[in-house]
Amino acid sequence: MEVKIEFIGSGSITSPRGFRGGATYAGIKKRAKDVLDLGILFSKAPCATTALFTTNRIKAAPIILCQQRLKSGRAMAVVVNSGCANACTGEQGLADATEMTKLAAKGMGLSHEDVLVASTGVIGQLLPMKLIKAGIDRIVLSADGGHELAMAMMTTDTVPKETAVSVSSGESQFTIGGVTKGSGMIHPNLATMLCFLTTDAAVDIDFLKLALRRAADISFNMVSVDGDTSPNDTVLIMANGLAGNEPISLGSQLAGAFQQALDQVCIYLAKCIARDGEGASRLVEVTVSGAPSVAEARLAARTVVSSPLVKAAVHGSDPNWGRIVAAVGRSGVEVVESKIDLCIGEVCLVEGGRPLPFDEQSVVRVLKQSEVPITLHLNLGTGTATAWGCDLSEEYVTINSKYTT
Repeated sequence: MEVKIEFIGSGSITSPRGFRGGATYAGIKKRAKDVLDLGILFSKAPCATTALFTTNRIKAAPIILCQQRLKSGRAMAVVVNSGCANACTGEQGLADATEMTKLAAKGMGLSHEDVLVASTGVIGQLLPMKLIKAGIDRIVLSADGGHELAMAMMTTDTVPKETAVSVSSGESQFTIGGVTKGSGMIHPNLATMLCFLTTDAAVDIDFLKLALRRAADISFNMVSVDGDTSPNDTVLIMANGLAGNEPISLGSQLAGAFQQALDQVCIYLAKCIARDGEGASRLVEVTVSGAPSVAEARLAARTVVSSPLVKAAVHGSDPNWGRIVAAVGRSGVEVVESKIDLCIGEVCLVEGGRPLPFDEQSVVRVLKQSEVPITLHLNLGTGTATAWGCDLSEEYVTINSKYTT
């Protein structure tokens, strides 16, 4: 069956039918007056809902609460704040997260059990609940409110990150929307990121879980900015079924179309995170092919893209390709030096493990592009994977040396 997937101009988390959003400045970001920092995502209909959370053993209060509530596999809303992570805040933090859901639920006429919560910002500080209560009362939900929500989630992000796609397959049509935040503390197995995904397709909860895991593995779990992950990482998807299709399940006609569209949304958002890495000026894309397995290709690509030496070389437009090969060599994957091929852009630097003569300035020009493609062929198998990252600049150090001051 033919599948047509199109990105929607100005698409957002509220592009799918029945979703509404809104945000306000509550005063959580004390040093950023009048910047949105509190938002709500709402569905008019109950949603099949699942999520992936941080692998950090320190888990923020919102993570703990959401894990409990998602045992039901359903939700109707998410309340989110930036400026304070509500992490390492003990029992009070959990109480505050619960209170946030109750405050949001009251304004929407929902049970608080149907409301999830997410927070991002400084670790170890309690939420200013009086400001949050007043802020929630001011939020107005609308079909265009997804754009406001995208801005309210930002911390050190310089731009909002959102998109949506329309999907047509046979007589069925549905939409998938997404929004994410993330700029620093970014590394595979999620990262310091919040990502909300919505769809008006009807989706069986078991397939929704599988589809989200598959999409995250080739997108958010293939991004690295600095090698750190946080206690707050969340990737959440809500499906309200208002498109009116038969529920999509594993093996159904629409399963492939849904997975393909979700993959595209997640990869787009993942690349937005890498491109907006703290202090970054370049997006780095590393593709490893010819690995013994997909798992080894993924590990090799992630190792290269997260190497501080490779990232620094890209920032300085230094064609020091030995750092790339060295990163692959220490990645833990099977490597035979005499079989490695390496190219930066269209310039091939190594073939069969042998250095090739090349015009240094041609490589410098590639390294100065806004997007820098690096390709490695290990010639040992059929495993292929792509990872995304960014260059490492002086500004990264400046941003993180003054994060709380």
